[in-house]
Amino acid sequence: MISDSFRATWSPRVLSILRIVVGLLFMEHGLSKYFGFPMVPPFHVAGILWAAGAIEIVAGALVAIGLFTRPAAFIASGEMAVGYFMSHFPKSFFPLVNGGDGAVLFCFIFLFFALEGGGPWGIDGARSRR
Repeated sequence: MISDSFRATWSPRVLSILRIVVGLLFMEHGLSKYFGFPMVPPFHVAGILWAAGAIEIVAGALVAIGLFTRPAAFIASGEMAVGYFMSHFPKSFFPLVNGGDGAVLFCFIFLFFALEGGGPWGIDGARSRR
């Protein structure tokens, strides 16, 4: 069993690590849409996908560095909800079948960050300590 003092010490730190990893993974999707890095998307990026890529790059970077984490995460959560219902849900009700697992996870992790914040290791955390 994990002690309360261990949990109190490490929970905020692990929250920051989760924020950094999720932000970088999200930014990777936008970079792929705009620059073909690390892979070229299997579709032409225009219109709503262009806007989605911009949100993914900007919100992913902001979340990763912990700057304006709550509003950036809220916008990213909304983008993933819209993306899921526009692209994945029409194919099937089940995320495993429609390929929407990642969109669902991103949506709810970002919603969590929007409510909880990003932890102490970030610019928001440094500003709140002053």
